[in-house]
Amino acid sequence: MVFAKNTIYIAGNAKSPVHNAITLQYGQFLIGFVIDGSTGEIVACDASTSVQVTNEFIRTLFIGKNMLKDEDDIIQEVRERYFGSSQKAVLVAFKDAQKQFINIVQGLKTENQTSDGK
Repeated sequence: MVFAKNTIYIAGNAKSPVHNAITLQYGQFLIGFVIDGSTGEIVACDASTSVQVTNEFIRTLFIGKNMLKDEDDIIQEVRERYFGSSQKAVLVAFKDAQKQFINIVQGLKTENQTSDGK
């Protein structure tokens, strides 16, 4: 898959339960997000899961949503629909990625303001 030049990649990290297959296989839980840098829309994501259907399901929870504007909806949907043992890790990884996205967007605004002389 090829992504547009205005997209950025961010990986959110979290710990998953000790005896979870994800922890045994990867050591931690990770969700990689491809985000439209100008709108905040999540255009793709992938998670470090051990079962393919889990990864596909996680994608349905995030793709098409906005990293900032849809925070409450995303959290509610994860809590109401995702009952895997890594539910908390999914939420923590999202929040970690969201925090990184905010820092990147704020940094870009500051950088653009500086280069514009404003």
